[in-house]
Amino acid sequence: MLKNITLTAEEAVINAAREKAKKQNTTLNNEFRRWLNHYNQQDNMASDYQTLMSKLTYAYTTGLY
Repeated sequence: MLKNITLTAEEAVINAAREKAKKQNTTLNNEFRRWLNHYNQQDNMASDYQTLMSKLTYAYTTGLY
């Protein structure tokens, strides 16, 4: 389910972003949705990285690097 939100920014910034999106054959709404998904995944990526690094500590401590 899509839900509307209201954002506030300088008019010139919004206009420039709309023009950029238009040149890329997309919309500001689509770009915001893409950014929001990426923003939400950042915590997961950091956690995944930390998990991977903890699993690879044997390579560093045994000199396998």
